[in-house]
Parts: sequence; C-alpha cells; structure tokens
Amino acid sequence: MHISEGVLSLPVLAAGGAVTVAGTAIGLKNLDYDRIMTVSLLTATFFVASLIHVPIGPGNIHLVLGGLMGLVLGWSAFPAILVALLLQTIFFHYGGLMVLGANTAIMALPAIGCYYLCRKWIEHNGNRRKIAAFTAGFLATLISSLLMAAALASTDKGFIQAARLVVLAHIPLMIIEGVITMFTVLFLSKVQPEFLKAGGK
Repeated sequence: MHISEGVLSLPVLAAGGAVTVAGTAIGLKNLDYDRIMTVSLLTATFFVASLIHVPIGPGNIHLVLGGLMGLVLGWSAFPAILVALLLQTIFFHYGGLMVLGANTAIMALPAIGCYYLCRKWIEHNGNRRKIAAFTAGFLATLISSLLMAAALASTDKGFIQAARLVVLAHIPLMIIEGVITMFTVLFLSKVQPEFLKAGGK
C-alpha cells in the first residue's frame, strides 16, 4: 500500500504529513510506557509482514495488519507504523521520505478507526470476539485502499482508473487480513490475554 515517491501532489502530501504529525503526537502522548515492548513487537511485525509487495499501478499490495495494530495499540499505532515505514524507506527504498506522511496516514487512520469501532467487542468471548477481529482486519484494509485511491484521484484525474484498480486489487487482501486478524486475536486471547488489554486511547 506504499505510494511511490513523486506520484502525489504537494497539497495531498502536506495533508498526509499534517495528519501523521498530529496522530503521532497523540499516540506518543497516550503511550503507556509499560507497553513499549508491545508497540515494538507490533512495529517489527508490521515491518516484516509488509516487506512482500505485489506491484499494482503506482502502488502495491501487501499485508498491513492495520486492524490488529489498531485493536492492540490504539493511537500508538501511528508512531509504530511511522517507524516501520521509515525503516522500510531507509533500508529498502519502499515509498520515500517525501511520501512518508501520506503513507503513514493511509495505513494508520483506519487502524485508529477500527480501535474505536471494534475494540470493546474484543473483550467478549465467543462469536462477538471473532466477528470484531475479522471486521477490524477487513475494514482497516478496505479503508486504507479507499484512502489510497482518494489520494491518487485527488492528485490527478488521470489516476482515477488506477485508484479503482487499487481498491479492486485489495479485495482478496481484505478477506485475508480479516482472517489473519481473527485467528491472531483468538490465539492471543488464549495464550497471552494481557496482550489484548486496552493500551491506547
């Protein structure tokens, strides 16, 4: 879901950067320092999971795990995703420094949305937990793909077709992310339930 350097217009880059600065500031302010290891672990998980890219037009698809990060980290998902994307930019030249803010916003905003929509249901056992976890994984990817499409379409009308392709290409990934998030949450609830305790506001 990385947008390549030199694709987005300056207003879109500025808007993405502003959102990322604000979100990261809130995430750091609300960060419980007892959970730094959890944030670090999920940052590393995001970093590794999103290394395998399938190019689609000006972007590419890969695992994001935004739903899982949102459910576990809350607003701390912003600095976690920012750090992971920065490291990917430095070491592997994915995305770019100029587009770092926009890419972070595209992936982190849906994670925060899933935190507020689905977090309270994760604390329940049974089907509600399963449905909430799947929904978080699915929605995070859906909203990220829509934000990416909106960023492309807002930059130039010539990107509208590419924007549509981005959303369509991510449909299988939405289902995959939902399933992975569901099984991960169910596994953690059994072996390490404290990992799922609310940590971000």
